[in-house]
Amino acid sequence: MKLREVLATNLKHFRLAARLSQEELAHRAHLDRTYVSSLERGRYSASIDKIESLSVALGIEASELLVIPSAASEA
Repeated sequence: MKLREVLATNLKHFRLAARLSQEELAHRAHLDRTYVSSLERGRYSASIDKIESLSVALGIEASELLVIPSAASEA
């Protein structure tokens, strides 16, 4: 799995777990909603600064967005 796909999967997982819409997450992270959507679809890669903004908005460590999900958590 490419790191971009890992980010996409984890970003969507943590956003849904926080019960946030893409629009609300984007607002909290000071990003555009279409950018968040593109990240979740793996269309864009994110800079370290953007990953930090997203992790702060989600209330998680930035590294959590880059950890390869285990098969158990994907099921």
